[in-house]
Amino acid sequence: MAQFRTFDALVLRSTALSEFTKHIELEVSGSSRFGFVPGQWLSVKANTPDGEEMTRAYSIASPPSGNGHVAFCLNRVQDGFMSNYLCSLAEGAMVAFQGPFGDFILRPPFRDTVFIATGTGIAPFRSMLHWLLAESDRHQGRQFWLLFGARYEQDIYYREELERLAAEHDNFHFLPTLSRSASDWKGLRGYVQEHLAEIVGIRNDMHAYICGLDKMVKANRELLKSLGWDRTSIRYEKYD
Repeated sequence: MAQFRTFDALVLRSTALSEFTKHIELEVSGSSRFGFVPGQWLSVKANTPDGEEMTRAYSIASPPSGNGHVAFCLNRVQDGFMSNYLCSLAEGAMVAFQGPFGDFILRPPFRDTVFIATGTGIAPFRSMLHWLLAESDRHQGRQFWLLFGARYEQDIYYREELERLAAEHDNFHFLPTLSRSASDWKGLRGYVQEHLAEIVGIRNDMHAYICGLDKMVKANRELLKSLGWDRTSIRYEKYD
């Protein structure tokens, strides 16, 4: 079996996105040439207090930068060793990982695309969208929608940043939808799959990328198939 190289990374910043969610920025040590493709994930390694080595996969939540920087978006999971370990790390701490891995990546030729995420499933799409929108030849002449489901308004991760991207690019549409919105919420309400048909209409010449928990992924895949989509136009990654 092939041996994968283990990298070390320094925690540059750890920022709270909500009560249980962190955005963690890392710098890969001694490897400014560390590269990945938007949508890929890293396998993080750490030892529990009783010496057991744990590994967990986390999508990279930042676009390739050329300077060895990567970011994670992760939730504290009750009784989950790794998520609590990472969320508790201070700036200057070290993290070990292997990778990058995964083929949940943008497939050329690029088409009009709908990205569907809930919760920390936003991570690979933050990477993909920043990369796509950074160069006009990657996105010109195409339309992109990000349908992002959350429970409450405070759970719309990266909201200001995504609203800014949408304001700067008239071909990118940011559509957060809340399942438990307050009465003064002006945006979409309900689950992501309740709004997908109104985005795609009768078209089946688009791409869809879906990331989140199994139940949500399944509901959106089934809906698109019922609208006549070919399964090769629907790519997905499940977090459970």
